[in-house]
Order: sequence, then C-alpha cells, then structure tokens
Amino acid sequence: MDNKTNSQMLKGILSGSILVLLDREELYGYALSERLSDFGFIDIAKGTIYPLLLSLEKKKLIKSTFRESDAGPKRKYYSLTDAGKKQKNEFVLQWMKLKNNVDHLIREDSKNENT
Repeated sequence: MDNKTNSQMLKGILSGSILVLLDREELYGYALSERLSDFGFIDIAKGTIYPLLLSLEKKKLIKSTFRESDAGPKRKYYSLTDAGKKQKNEFVLQWMKLKNNVDHLIREDSKNENT
C-alpha cells in the first residue's frame, strides 16, 4: 500500500474512532487526542485531529459548544449528533465485519504456512 492509501485508511479509522469516543463523553480537541493516544494512536500528529473534527462537524455528525476552562481560555467541546450516533453504529458494524474477515484470512494463511 502506498502512503496515500494508508493515509486515507487511517483518516477513515480515526474518524470512526472519534465518533466512538464522543459517544462516550463530550471532549475538547486536546483531550480527544489524549484519549486516542490511550488507545494506541500515538503516532497521530495533533494537527491531524482538528481537520477531522472540522470535517465531521461540516457533515453534521458532531456539534461543538464553547465552555469555560479552569486552565485558560474557553474550550470547544464536541459531542455526537443523532446522525453521528447512526454513523458511529455503522462504523462499528463495518469494522467488526472487516476485522473478522481479515482475522479469518490470517488464520487460514497461518495454517497453510504450517503444513
């Protein structure tokens, strides 16, 4: 796979992952980035998250509100819209199907290598 393909795949996975996290709780950009890091997305540039958030907001999958912060200026918190919840559910179903298919393929490949 070339870098463009990897980049597009990663953007799709990150967008779906953002929807999953925002379904759990409202988060502001930096906190969202930290949550992604907690789940192993450690090589994601901070500048990658904000364009994805903007894109999701333009698609009306998330909405934002500004809130006061104890540690400085107001923060922009993101949460799912009803369309975002539907899209999150579709992402999870598609991911589980894809994961199962790839897992099956790898298991079969391992069997063939061991015979």
